[in-house]
Amino acid sequence: MRKDGELPQAMEARSVSALPLGEKWQYEPKWDGFRCLLSRDGDAIAMLSKSGQDLTRYFPEVMAAALALPERRFLLDGELVVPADETFSFDNLLQRIHPAASRIKKLSAETPAIFLAFDLLRSGKRELAAKPLVQRRPELKDFASRCFGEGGLFRLSPATSDAGRAARWLRSAGGGSDGVIAKRIDLAYQGGNREGMQKIKRHRSADCVIGGFRYGEKPSAGRKVVGSVLLGLYDADGKLHHVGFSSGIKAAEKPALTDRLEAIVAARSFTGNTPGGPSRWSSARSSEWQPVKLKFVVEVSYDHFTGGRFRHGTLILRWRPDKKPTQCTMDQLEQKSMAPALLLAGDL
Repeated sequence: MRKDGELPQAMEARSVSALPLGEKWQYEPKWDGFRCLLSRDGDAIAMLSKSGQDLTRYFPEVMAAALALPERRFLLDGELVVPADETFSFDNLLQRIHPAASRIKKLSAETPAIFLAFDLLRSGKRELAAKPLVQRRPELKDFASRCFGEGGLFRLSPATSDAGRAARWLRSAGGGSDGVIAKRIDLAYQGGNREGMQKIKRHRSADCVIGGFRYGEKPSAGRKVVGSVLLGLYDADGKLHHVGFSSGIKAAEKPALTDRLEAIVAARSFTGNTPGGPSRWSSARSSEWQPVKLKFVVEVSYDHFTGGRFRHGTLILRWRPDKKPTQCTMDQLEQKSMAPALLLAGDL
């Protein structure tokens, strides 16, 4: 059993294909940031990711803002995001996870994060996690009204019971929000399970040229086979940029695909941004890739495009022999959303 004052596990969401309907649901934008449980107990601040990782050292400006709030004891569930123009930048957010304290300090001033609060689990001496969401949400709104102020680093994330409004949020997802979250208003906080929350993402499609491939970790019938294909899009200047990958290839299809791509191996393919080398998030092996001649176009399904690339892996929907590689251009993508701009304007 969780001890008093101890942080619970974050609620998880079950992926579904459509908005659930009915009076028992509340809808919220699904922000594309770092999930964070943030607690204050006097002068002590804790910031934990959904996986339980300590985020405090990476966001000193948020910690300072939390200490400046008039409430001295609270526990919030929310999302860390970094504003950029009229959207949120996940790339800028990733840069904050850096080993050098000097770099973190510099970025905390140049690209400060904000905390979008969507649940209140503790306020003062009152433990609220056991209460249903229909009672917690008014408590959060009152807390935000008393504590957050205008234009600070803490903001109240919007919510609605109107499924039509939620559908509009879903249609406008992109550039900082990647869908909608639906929560059961009749349940207590479901820490560590998926019973009370569902996520619905907006999936789009784009035609991309295959610019290369990586071999998979596991061979098939004693030979190396393709593990993922590297996708490219042309910019307005005619440069081909690496924009992501697709790895959802059926095992039975991999040997034939490997033959197909090995037959067109080239010395170079991408002329703009290329697949990068090893980083803090990739191994040397995962960075190895093979360029190919620009012959094949595929239509892929994606949920989010930001910073010049697909935010997550894509799914190949079909091969497009009817399209030329040069027709695979950036201008087919939707890269911005109304939602973050409206939130920052206080009008969502």
